[in-house]
Amino acid sequence: MVTSRWTAAPAQAASMRRRGAVLERAILDATLEQLSTVGWNGLTMEGVAAGAQTGKAAVYRRWPSKEDLVADALKSGLPRIDAVPDLGSVREDLLALCRLAREAMYSRPGFALRAVIHECDQIQAERFHSVIFDGVVEPTLRLLREVITRGIERGEVRSDAANACVFDAIPAMMMYRSKMRGSEWDDEELAEMIDQLMLPLLRPSEG
Repeated sequence: MVTSRWTAAPAQAASMRRRGAVLERAILDATLEQLSTVGWNGLTMEGVAAGAQTGKAAVYRRWPSKEDLVADALKSGLPRIDAVPDLGSVREDLLALCRLAREAMYSRPGFALRAVIHECDQIQAERFHSVIFDGVVEPTLRLLREVITRGIERGEVRSDAANACVFDAIPAMMMYRSKMRGSEWDDEELAEMIDQLMLPLLRPSEG
């Protein structure tokens, strides 16, 4: 019992020093760290509390379940992709967007998100649908629409290319090859995807 009391003391002291938003940020950061290292199945509220150097009760007071905690951690941690520079051609604009997406995928929150996507069962995954759609899918599709629309205005892209099937091509390809083939999408792979898949798909028909 003595050992238990003394080993708990540092966490209790740290919790007393950090309150409110500071403690919450530490818990959310610890959650992302746990997801990116041990995955969804390995994450526990106890492990998060230990990583945040606080008590388990401090976690449960704010988040009654693992699902609630992970949803808030993902919302707060996912990188925001708000804009793509206009580099003068649809090829360069698409490459810039793909590089931004790659950085997001391989950030700590990106690894955490993939752990959730790959390990959750169907019922659990429903809990994170809005987080994934609002934080990842919708911003990516919006920027793809912007890039392709700019290409249409320049005359580089066929006028009917601004449609859902075209917008889905890059995210689907990146997710598939990342998951099924372990691709890390270096610059050469990104250029190959743009040159071999997207540009032929987008190019105006001759005549």
